[in-house]
Amino acid sequence: MTNIILDGIVKAFQLLLSLDPTLYSIVLRSLYVSGLATAMATLWSLPIAAILGLKNFPGKRFIRASFNAFLGVPTVVLGLILFLLLSRSGPLGMFGLLFTPLAISIGQAILITPIIVSFITSAIEAIDVELRDLARTLGSTEIQSSIAILREAFGGVTLALIAAFNRAFAELGVAMMLGGNIHGLTRLLTTAIALETARGEIAFSIALGVILVIIVYTFSIILNYLRRN
Repeated sequence: MTNIILDGIVKAFQLLLSLDPTLYSIVLRSLYVSGLATAMATLWSLPIAAILGLKNFPGKRFIRASFNAFLGVPTVVLGLILFLLLSRSGPLGMFGLLFTPLAISIGQAILITPIIVSFITSAIEAIDVELRDLARTLGSTEIQSSIAILREAFGGVTLALIAAFNRAFAELGVAMMLGGNIHGLTRLLTTAIALETARGEIAFSIALGVILVIIVYTFSIILNYLRRN
């Protein structure tokens, strides 16, 4: 087993250095799908987190608890629900999204929404109350004061986006059920790993896994560096 693992690690670097077109197409597609998912989720998660972090209203605790609970939603269950919605006989089947990269991005965006909302809400609530009140008393509009507070919570926002992207990038269940692992169209790093493992190509699976970890680690290091500067 040790030899297989070592062979997988060596093969990973050989694939990277050889500029294998099939590998790089899978990598770029994985980055695109998960990047789009993170962008979509951020678009609606930021306003929700700002409202939960800055406003007090009936049901706020229940909504926050719900987002926290959905942090651990099984990806296969979410994938199944979306599959039924997007299938030809489903209510959204008319759009023809099933087994497309966009379908995977939508599924991943829904999956990571609780991460972004929960992390950013906590970051906003961690800001000094006096600073939050000051933003409201300087004549700023609600939107302007919310943006100012989000800037103060930039570290928490960045951490939320890092965690969300990494979760989407390393996700399998939604990608497999909504994308179908189609060669040249919806095959991602995670689904390729599952396929090669099923074929018995363990060394190649380990190589793809090493590449996935390298990308996630590199992305996290770069964003953490930018957050501190």
